[in-house]
Amino acid sequence: MTLAARQGLAAIALTDHDTVDGVRQILKLSLPDSLQFLTGIELSAAPPAGTAYTGSIHILGYGFDADRPGLLEVTERLTRARARRIPRIIEKLRQAGIDIDRQEVDRRIGRGAAGRPHIAEVLVEKGIVEDIDSAFDLWLAKGRPGYVDKYRLPAEQAIATIRQAGGVAVLAHPWLIFKAIDRRLEDLVAGLSAMGLDGLEALYPKHPPRAVGKLKEMARRFGLIVTGGTDFHGAITPEIQLGKGSGDFRVPYEIFLKLKQRIAQHRQNQL
Repeated sequence: MTLAARQGLAAIALTDHDTVDGVRQILKLSLPDSLQFLTGIELSAAPPAGTAYTGSIHILGYGFDADRPGLLEVTERLTRARARRIPRIIEKLRQAGIDIDRQEVDRRIGRGAAGRPHIAEVLVEKGIVEDIDSAFDLWLAKGRPGYVDKYRLPAEQAIATIRQAGGVAVLAHPWLIFKAIDRRLEDLVAGLSAMGLDGLEALYPKHPPRAVGKLKEMARRFGLIVTGGTDFHGAITPEIQLGKGSGDFRVPYEIFLKLKQRIAQHRQNQL
């Protein structure tokens, strides 16, 4: 939060994968008056049955009650699944001739849940690969020697969990799912919208400009809000700056205000 204030940001959300531990810590702090904070999370989910995508999709949640029991039960289940996945990945890497151990990974974790990026950092640190992207491309991505599939919530449950905790649910970086804006993505968004999806993350550093306009139009047609985020991961993605992304990427403050409005509307409807 200190870095966000130094950067002159007006608003920020923390969306750790599958945990609200960091969010709950921030809520205990005294935040500067100049910086508004939204609770956030990024849940790993399985896409609706019958859609053209079979991998993981990520459902962002914003503005929820971080102490809601239903949400905490889900995040605890996801954290346990992540913890079981890490030793399996390490064992597969060892079988492939890569010598790392759990302690090396644990030292990289800090705040949040253990995940493949922490293993990727170890691979970089040991000189096995040049950078994080190479770690995934060569060893950790689906189909590579160290890949282990992970537990995913059904998409409908991920959306319902966020909304029942008072938040809004947003499909993260939708262009990355198919690397295209086409009928496959349209069908996916239609299915998620029927489950209660609130928005599309159209503004994202890796979205090409031509895709942003199409995603905004898709959001309009489905009655969804448009959101944005930098997906800042600290040292794991040094090319991405907090609140700035890369290049001339920015998320306008108006996006935050519309998100807040949607959260308020949703909470009013729950009364």
